[in-house]
Amino acid sequence: MTPADLAARLGIPSGPLFFPVTAYDSEGAVDLDVYREHVRRGVEAGAAAVFACCGTGEFHALTPEEYQECVRAAVEETAGRVPVVAGAGYGTALAVRYARLAEAAGADGLLAMPPYLVLAAQEGLLRHYREVAAATALPVIVYQRDNAVFTPQTVVDLARTDGIIGFKDGLGDLDLMQRIVSAVRTEVPGDFLYFNGLPTAEQTQLAYRAIGITLYSSAVFCFAPEIALAFHQALHHGDDATARRLLDGFYQPFVELRAQGRGYAVALVKAGVRLRGLDVGEVRPPLHEPSEDHVKRLALLIERGYALLEEDGK
Repeated sequence: MTPADLAARLGIPSGPLFFPVTAYDSEGAVDLDVYREHVRRGVEAGAAAVFACCGTGEFHALTPEEYQECVRAAVEETAGRVPVVAGAGYGTALAVRYARLAEAAGADGLLAMPPYLVLAAQEGLLRHYREVAAATALPVIVYQRDNAVFTPQTVVDLARTDGIIGFKDGLGDLDLMQRIVSAVRTEVPGDFLYFNGLPTAEQTQLAYRAIGITLYSSAVFCFAPEIALAFHQALHHGDDATARRLLDGFYQPFVELRAQGRGYAVALVKAGVRLRGLDVGEVRPPLHEPSEDHVKRLALLIERGYALLEEDGK
């Protein structure tokens, strides 16, 4: 898939962007059969794309061999129905290695995550992502968060780089994002994609939509696809009343529960998938499992979210 092809397919907001968890068996090994089932269910539920082995998929915890197996499984299960974008990260050499593994596995694009540990200057960040983009023919989306924060001019330079098609924001600085969007729109012709990549992005998507960012990641889609799809459709059709009802009744309390533990942006999502009947196993260290009380609260919250859909006749 060419950069233009992937950009066109991702740019059509036909459904939530699905970030599947990675399934492990009782011994902690990757369970490809369960992972395939998880991906298949997400695509059948209406996902617009599969982002395999990214943050929610515990990229940090996978060996290169496991990573490539999971990406290949996602590609096979989607069978071209939706694009598959794979995570890539760490230092430049390893990020390039993961990019090439993803390309060999048949991925359609890359989500380039922050480099490991170091606080780099803008020149170093730009060189890093340009080398990742040059390493394969895969289109690249650059992920801003943690130690990879960009000035508007650097994003302009990224947008001018062959193969880089988009920018995902996990920082949450809307002033910075508006300046980035304005700078790229002014200085770089053509369409450049933007994504809201905050944890539980639905919680902030009304604000992101106001500055023209309509694409967002949905971790909730992993365990409550009908709720995530209803919210996505409400945004797409300008049904702010439904969006706010789901925000107030489901997403806000979910975010408050997620804030009760470090790593819950992944661990709580994985618990939610298990609660819905698919045993994807536990998270790998250094993440930890949610407490029993938090899992019980999550189960009640999921019930509440589905009850809201019934009230709305969804």
